[in-house]
Amino acid sequence: MSEPFVPDHFDPPLSFHGPGFHLEPLGPAHNERDYEAWSTSMDHIHATPGEWGTWPHPMTLEHNLDDLERHASDFAERRGFTYSVLDGATVIGCLYIYPDKDGGSDAHVESWVRESRAEMDPVVWSAVSIWLREDWPFRSVRYAVRPA
Repeated sequence: MSEPFVPDHFDPPLSFHGPGFHLEPLGPAHNERDYEAWSTSMDHIHATPGEWGTWPHPMTLEHNLDDLERHASDFAERRGFTYSVLDGATVIGCLYIYPDKDGGSDAHVESWVRESRAEMDPVVWSAVSIWLREDWPFRSVRYAVRPA
């Protein structure tokens, strides 16, 4: 049997406040705002450091809801942790914390911000990097570095 992604005694944070943004677990309540954020920024997200593969790609609002429900289920089952990156009530991006499938690190982390808030990408990366180091039980994290 493999090790759990996070120890049983660890309570995954339900919020985080960084400079100019805050995080909350991504779920169905974010559907319309999340959809609008990424669907208007697909080229920008593909150009963001990380391993995006074929996502984002055009899909319906209903398909996006299915994805958000899957992420919420992963969070509840402690298989992975996805957060909406918010400025007030506005979704400006997303953060994904999942096991590193390559096995080189404890966690593989990805984040993006919408094109209209591109200046927040290094801000989110920096604050989240510190948060992961200080408040999460990982010894090592793979998270694509942002240019200064």
